[in-house]
Amino acid sequence: MRDIRLHKGAITVYQTATSELDDLEILYEFNREGEASPEEVDEQYDKTVNAIDNLELKATLNDPEDNLNAIVEINSGAGGTEACDWADMIYRMYALWGEKAGYKVRELDYLPDGVAGIRSATLEISGDLAYGMLKGENGVHRLVRISPFNAQGKRQTSFASVYVYPLVDDSIEITINPADLETDTYRASGAGGQHVNKTESAVRIKHVPSGIVVACQDERSQHANRETCMKMLRSKLYELEIRKRNEARDKIESGKQKIEWGSQIRSYVLDKQYVTDMRSGYKSFKPFQVLDGDLTGFLKAFLLHNGGDVVVELGD
Repeated sequence: MRDIRLHKGAITVYQTATSELDDLEILYEFNREGEASPEEVDEQYDKTVNAIDNLELKATLNDPEDNLNAIVEINSGAGGTEACDWADMIYRMYALWGEKAGYKVRELDYLPDGVAGIRSATLEISGDLAYGMLKGENGVHRLVRISPFNAQGKRQTSFASVYVYPLVDDSIEITINPADLETDTYRASGAGGQHVNKTESAVRIKHVPSGIVVACQDERSQHANRETCMKMLRSKLYELEIRKRNEARDKIESGKQKIEWGSQIRSYVLDKQYVTDMRSGYKSFKPFQVLDGDLTGFLKAFLLHNGGDVVVELGD
């Protein structure tokens, strides 16, 4: 049923693009005959360009893993409270984007800082093409602002790292040797609700050969958290294979920029009111809208490999 829904969606996007193009051609002829205004042609042109962009985006998301759900891990960088607060802002940004885009968003792990913000957190974003849309978000996100934690009101720079990988489903087989696993249990952390546990229900698993560590405290039972951890571990091992494949492809396609963990991908400069993606050049002059989940423009710009300085004025 999911495959049928995806195919129908692809057909609908194509039909929309061809319909908008037909309407544009008709309006253009009407304009030449004086029966349509230039404003009407311009409006239809914008609709057509948007429809073709959506069609191109749909065609771009054709890897087998693109339709899987996405796991988004956020970690604060060096900088103490300032960095932890920035990581929490990034966490909120992705959660809001997922909700606005019609995805289901679930918190899997949440480690708060003692003062403000978070040290790390993990989200599961579920829905059609969730991983495909978010796969370009791996890397370091840089914040520049007048710090609310600095009594002198100084301008400070903070960093948070984001790691996105696909959540494998039953259609993908990953074999894990139980002897390669180290499992720890601990009490869940967080403020209130289901995160307050009197038993050690939270689970952390380390895959010794790869060094991968996963943790989950969202479920109420240790057994359920372990199942989620194993699903996350399988997903990370699968993502390692994807990265190896991408690295081999990038050696051939030398014109494309590599997506590497630890590389700065985006700057959010709040005091000067802009956000810039370092890879595509896409820029927004509404940073607070971006932090409220208005990320789709950045995601599309990366996926469509737009080069040069792409500046987008979002208006007043």
